[in-house]
Amino acid sequence: MKNVKKWLGLFMCGLLAVVCVAGLSACGGSGDSGSGDSGTEGGGSGKKVAMILDGPVNDGGWGASCYDAMVQAAKDHGWETAYTENVAQADWTTTMQDYVDQGYDLVIAPGNQYTASVEDCAKSNPDAKFCIFNDEVSDYDNIECTMPDTVQIGQIAGIMAGLTSKTNNIGFIGAMELDTTLNKIKGYTEAAQKINPDIKVTTAYSNSFSDAAKGKELATTMINSNNVDVMFGDASIVDTGAREALKEAGAGHFDIGQPGDITDTDPELILVSVVTDNVKMTNEVMDDVESGSFGKKTIKGDLSNGGVYAGAVSDKIVDADTKAKFEEYVAQLKDGKF
Repeated sequence: MKNVKKWLGLFMCGLLAVVCVAGLSACGGSGDSGSGDSGTEGGGSGKKVAMILDGPVNDGGWGASCYDAMVQAAKDHGWETAYTENVAQADWTTTMQDYVDQGYDLVIAPGNQYTASVEDCAKSNPDAKFCIFNDEVSDYDNIECTMPDTVQIGQIAGIMAGLTSKTNNIGFIGAMELDTTLNKIKGYTEAAQKINPDIKVTTAYSNSFSDAAKGKELATTMINSNNVDVMFGDASIVDTGAREALKEAGAGHFDIGQPGDITDTDPELILVSVVTDNVKMTNEVMDDVESGSFGKKTIKGDLSNGGVYAGAVSDKIVDADTKAKFEEYVAQLKDGKF
C-alpha cells in the first residue's frame, strides 16, 4: 500500500487525509507491504526517487542505512522521495513497475538479492533508471550500481575482533550466502587471524534479514557452544537479536556494528562500527542522472575514497592502547600495507 506524504501546505491536510484513507482501502489486499513518501522542501529539481525494501525501513541495519542515504542524497539534490517496505519477493518487480508508471526518475533496490527483478524491470522499461546497491551490473544503459569494498568491511571488523577477543573465538552471522557476505567473512577471518593466529571463527546463516529471534538463537548457541565473545553480523534486524544474546551473556561479550555508526547507541556492548557511506555513493548516482551520464557503471566505495571507514571506537570498553593499535592497522589497510 502506498501512503503519500508530501509538503503541500496546511491548507491541503484535510484533503490528504481523505486521499490516504481511500488509498488504504484500495490496497487492502496487499498486506505484505507498507509504504510512505517523504517530500522535499522548497521545490528543488522536480525529480523523484523511490526505494523498495524487503524488510521494514526502520530495521536498525542495512535497510535503514540505505533508506537514510536515499533521503539525505535526495535532500542534497532537491529530489522528492518515496519508499515501499516489507515487499514480498513475488512483488518486487511489480512494485518497481508501479514507481516507473508514476514517473519516478530513479528506482533503488538496496541489495543484490533484487538484481534479477531489477533486470526484468529494466528490460521492460528502457527509459527508466534503476540503481542496485551491493552489486556490479554493467550490461544495461539504465542500471547503475554501488558497491562498497566488502572484503575491507570484514577486515576492519576482523582487526578489532582479533585485538579484543579473550577466548580466541569470534562469531559471524549472515542472512544469506550472498557474495558480499562471503567477502565479509573472508576479510573478517583473515584480518582477525593475522592479528591473532589462535583465533577461530564460527559462522552461521539466519536465512532472513528480519528475524531477530533467530539472530538471538544463533548467537546464544555460538556463545554457549563455542565460547564466542566477539561478534560481527551482516543481517540487519537479525543483528539486533545477536546483540541481545551478547548482552544477556554478560560482561566480556561484545559486538561490532555496521553499516552505520551505531557505537554510541550501546558503548558498553559495541566495540566499533564499520561504516558504509551509502550517502556518498547515492549522491554520485543522482549526479549521473542529472548530468545524463547514467548507466553501465558501478560506483565503488572503500577506505581510500571514504566510501568505507571505521566509525567511533567505544572508550568504555576499548582501552587507549587497543584503540591506537586498531587505528594503526586500519591505516595500514587503507595504504595497502596490512
